[in-house]
Amino acid sequence: MAKNRDESAMWTIFGYLLSGLLFWGGAGWALDKWLGTTYLVLIGLLVGMGGAIYLVWLRFGRE
Repeated sequence: MAKNRDESAMWTIFGYLLSGLLFWGGAGWALDKWLGTTYLVLIGLLVGMGGAIYLVWLRFGRE
């Protein structure tokens, strides 16, 4: 039972990290295309990763 719970937590963490990168990186990419800049995708990726790590900490780090 503990293995299943650990595996579920691993997939949840992976999902948070991937979705944060995809969503905020995509938002940065779209803004770069719209505004004609080149740096917002990097900012979006950093915000996405930071937000995802924060969510992982909120969900799993305080137990």
